[in-house]
Amino acid sequence: MKKMKKLPDAEFEIMKVVWAGEPPITANMIMQEHGKKEGWKVQTAITLLRRLVEREFLSTEKNGKDRVYFPMVNKEDYLKFETGKFIKQFHDNSVLNFINTMYDDKALNNEDIDELLKWAKERRG
Repeated sequence: MKKMKKLPDAEFEIMKVVWAGEPPITANMIMQEHGKKEGWKVQTAITLLRRLVEREFLSTEKNGKDRVYFPMVNKEDYLKFETGKFIKQFHDNSVLNFINTMYDDKALNNEDIDELLKWAKERRG
């Protein structure tokens, strides 16, 4: 696989459907799960799927008249990539700065902080 890159929002939405489903995925499945809500035409879903194949997030093969798609990148790996990039870009690569920003913005409450402390203690062993 090439170096992982950030997905545009529409392609990320496609990948969320792929990750939530049982492979293989078809364009019709994408339309049922997400495309209709967005008002996409089938060709839009097909174009986005093709781009994901080009980016090596999906592989594809012909299955009768249909083209089916399989994930090549798992959700956890992509989320680790995105989260790491976000922390580095916006918080000087400091998780503490990120948590502090969330706390100052009232996005985290004391119960959330207690859970984080419990999680950190469990990780340290």
